[in-house]
Amino acid sequence: MPLARPDFARIGVLGGGQLGQMMILAGIPLGFEFGVLTPNRHDPAVRLATRHEPGALDDEAAIHRIVSWADVTTYEIEHVNTEALRAAESGGGLVLPRSMLLATINDKLEQKHALRDAEIPVPAFAERFPGYPTVQKLRRGGYDGRGVQVLRSDRDTPLDGASYYEELVDFERELAVIVGRSTSGETTTYPVVEMEFDADANICSRVIAPARITPSCEARAREIALAAVEALDGVGVLAVELFLARDGRILANEIAPRPHNSGHLTIEACETSQFEQHLRAITGLPLGATTLRTAAVMVNVLGDPGAHGRPRLPAIGRLLERTGVHLHWYGKTEVRPYRKMGHVTVVADDLESALATAQEILPETRVTGGADGR
Repeated sequence: MPLARPDFARIGVLGGGQLGQMMILAGIPLGFEFGVLTPNRHDPAVRLATRHEPGALDDEAAIHRIVSWADVTTYEIEHVNTEALRAAESGGGLVLPRSMLLATINDKLEQKHALRDAEIPVPAFAERFPGYPTVQKLRRGGYDGRGVQVLRSDRDTPLDGASYYEELVDFERELAVIVGRSTSGETTTYPVVEMEFDADANICSRVIAPARITPSCEARAREIALAAVEALDGVGVLAVELFLARDGRILANEIAPRPHNSGHLTIEACETSQFEQHLRAITGLPLGATTLRTAAVMVNVLGDPGAHGRPRLPAIGRLLERTGVHLHWYGKTEVRPYRKMGHVTVVADDLESALATAQEILPETRVTGGADGR
């Protein structure tokens, strides 16, 4: 059901990072009021929120307070106490996506079982080591490349922790689809994007829109993503990551129950950003159009391999001189190697031009650090 007063709803956000910050930036023009639960008052989302609820994401009392304050509560990070969320829901609080979905997604093995049971195509997986080569994945806690290890022989060191194993997919491209699903059941899918990863950090480095795939692959990827979200009864914006295998299969890899790095370029490139869409969906407002208005490439702005301390973007002047280049600086107070400090979206009339500019600006996206930021 739509909220009683969606134009002035109080929205609770669990987590204070850049996703929360961009969510708030999208919601302020719509009249929403935000409260943020995070232990760190210096987190990016806190400076924009009406209310800061200090507390850890596993703090049941703090979760209860923010859910009780809000008309609807959502999250910008998965690592939340789902039992506390379930208790808050039982007490009448509204949490979207619901705690049951979050609990399923947080256990990657359970997520895979749920998708396979719904007849969503996924890589073959097993709970016991199936032999080499294989991909070992921790069931819990992995993100941004952490918790994943390719094992090709007994010379490779396995991860320590409860795990499962997936086939090593020979893929041509890694794709993603942002899906919006409202409290009313209305659904939208954004155009398919292509993700590229930094080989050293195993973290997304670029996102390309539109993906360089055939129309039939585009249609199939959207179909699989929408079916996956509907199977899990997701409400809000959810990102479905996929493999396009060299044998033609399109396989669901993982789902993020929140706005996602692969959708940042929607701020400049699409009719409705993923962040506004998420807020529309969880408050029961009509979903916005997802039309791709321009070709776009998003470049993650990461900490240099040796960067520590106060962050500095030395080439910000040269970066901002360029036409079609849009910088989003997250305002984090400390840089670490490969930490996401911001992103840049390049828009252009054609994809080749956007890709060329994205390549040119790479030296200008270096984030260094130091005790005094100089």
